[in-house]
Amino acid sequence: MSSPHPQVVAVLERAARSGLPLYYEVSPFVARRIYRDTRGALSPAPPTVAEARLVLAPGPDGPVPMRAFRPQGTKADDVLPALVYFHGGGWTIGDLDTHDVVCRQFANGARCAVFSVDYRLAPEYRFPAAVEDCIAATQWVAAQAKALAIDPKRIAVAGDSAGGNLATVIALAAREAGGPKLCYQMLIYPATDQHLGFPSVERNGEGYLLTKGAMNYFRGHYIPKVSDWPDWRASPLLAKSLAGLPAAYVITAGFDPLLDEGHAYAERLAKEGVAVEYKEYADMVHGFLLFGGALDTANAAVDACCAALRKAFGGGA
Repeated sequence: MSSPHPQVVAVLERAARSGLPLYYEVSPFVARRIYRDTRGALSPAPPTVAEARLVLAPGPDGPVPMRAFRPQGTKADDVLPALVYFHGGGWTIGDLDTHDVVCRQFANGARCAVFSVDYRLAPEYRFPAAVEDCIAATQWVAAQAKALAIDPKRIAVAGDSAGGNLATVIALAAREAGGPKLCYQMLIYPATDQHLGFPSVERNGEGYLLTKGAMNYFRGHYIPKVSDWPDWRASPLLAKSLAGLPAAYVITAGFDPLLDEGHAYAERLAKEGVAVEYKEYADMVHGFLLFGGALDTANAAVDACCAALRKAFGGGA
């Protein structure tokens, strides 16, 4: 096996020196603060966009907040493709601010409107609350296409980690419901099977930022009932069929506990007739895409994501 990239090693060493507790050693409230406050040292500077504003979609338990971005250099009435984005954080941590920079990068790089969804978090709101919020947000974006100046035929979903899980679950839900019609799904080191049984969970479960202990902690908060783990809304890899889903771009990291289940999901999508582009960043760790302030590969990966989105939206690579 290869070794982590030297810049990744430096990030791992910085994390080890921080003296902060691990997520699973503290309450979700504290874990959220740690996650939020440690992002700045790793993130690139936030790009300027034409617009970043709060919008509210009606949800099953009250309004679902979203931060809506429009790319720099566009006008308010320019009709743009849209990306509905679901942040990572184990369905327990993460928010609009922790993923603000990457959403700005996607807006500018893919020349699209981005809607970052502030779905309800566990353990205050357990499975399937996050799924329900993300479905409602996606449906609202599609229904309000004219008012939002977006093209209803060019709506994609994306997310990282837990957000990658939610993105493909929302694609499955849209297929089951007969809409909204989605043109693409971008899955960044997605969680696809709640059983945590793949070899990479053991192989990469210690020392590479996301640990097996943290994964159990997040799953315990989000989906504590073992009987819910096989539900496709929790474990999309276990869905009876993946046929008919939108084309996909799947990213994994070589030193990520989620490596194998992300790869398995990409393979199954392809086997069932879905157009898939798969990319493993062999010397990266979980979460790397957000670390553009410290990792050159993160910025290259964001550029690759934007190129894939532009192609999916019909704008070329």
